[in-house]
Amino acid sequence: MYIKNVKVYGPDRIFREGGIGITGDVFSDAVAGNAGEEDIYDGKGCYAIPGLIDIHFHGALGEDVCDGTFGAVETIARYEASEGITAVCPATLTLSVEDLNKILANMAAFRDRQNAGEYMDCADLIGINMEGPFISKVKKGAQNPAFMIPCDAGIVEDFIKSSKGLLKFIGLAPEDNPDFESYIAAVKDRVTVSLAHTNSDYDTAMRAFAAGAKHAVHLYNAMPEFTHRSPGVVGAVSDTPDVTAEIITDGIHVHPSAVRGTFKMCGAERMILISDSLRSTGMPDGQYELGGQQITKKGKYCRMVESGALAGSVSNLRECMVNAVREMGLPLETAVACATINPAKALGLEKVYGSIENGKKADLVLLKEDLSLAGVIKDGVLIRECR
Repeated sequence: MYIKNVKVYGPDRIFREGGIGITGDVFSDAVAGNAGEEDIYDGKGCYAIPGLIDIHFHGALGEDVCDGTFGAVETIARYEASEGITAVCPATLTLSVEDLNKILANMAAFRDRQNAGEYMDCADLIGINMEGPFISKVKKGAQNPAFMIPCDAGIVEDFIKSSKGLLKFIGLAPEDNPDFESYIAAVKDRVTVSLAHTNSDYDTAMRAFAAGAKHAVHLYNAMPEFTHRSPGVVGAVSDTPDVTAEIITDGIHVHPSAVRGTFKMCGAERMILISDSLRSTGMPDGQYELGGQQITKKGKYCRMVESGALAGSVSNLRECMVNAVREMGLPLETAVACATINPAKALGLEKVYGSIENGKKADLVLLKEDLSLAGVIKDGVLIRECR
């Protein structure tokens, strides 16, 4: 297959006019002259970017990965792929340890069947991001406090086994766990420890990062505010260059000015755009369930029925990426990197995903001049065309 007449996003993060070769399911040096007419696709001047990777979202189309069924995971993964998010690392909710192990096992079984050749029109399930259960009731957000418990390396080991190694991130509120440094030391070589739903101050967060935590979940949300006297987790992330950080760019969770300031403060190389989308994504306004709690969707907002607190988003990652460009002033080149190669690196999968390079998976998103979706190619196959 050869895709001609496109603006190709290169590994140097620069767009250049040209074409893209695909052999089988990987990018290659294939050229138009070696492809039959039926195997040449005219991109008509579209932007061609790598398939997007969302490392933090919960669901879509009325389903949540924590429903624990193949049907839920299949529906969500197929929706994500159709929107240009061709690889996913879904986030779990805070539930009982028993339920979480079952949910992890279900996703691992789905991944195994994908590896065997099934569900090829669905986004690749390449990781799992656990927010709870080792998080703070003070900064619970939309998580259920009934299931929040102290950190335990033995429980994490069970999570890793249940997920068959698919678990990539495990959240932690260090301030609620006096032995957090020894816990991080025990698990950091098996899974990336992230600061999540935490009321940690700057000093405690810095200690956690020094102990080996390497990631921060949805920066600014479910953590102390960043101020000039109490910089908190945000300040600690800024001061620790090897820590990656998620940020929700739906325009609801973080003000555009704060997004721009964060990129200046932390640098784009370690920022990761996420959606944190819920089962209400792609659904009409109304009431939905989230981990045993009720939420209400109204327009672009999703709030807890009981407290009125902001829940997750109703925008997918492609929409968040486009919003970061249109409404927040990020350069397109930067936003694309933060939704492709940056998350791939955070997952340790940059040799397979995240950029248009020979030998990497041929997952591709075509965007029109106005950044609306033109098409999606997954594993070298056109799975959606919007003309």
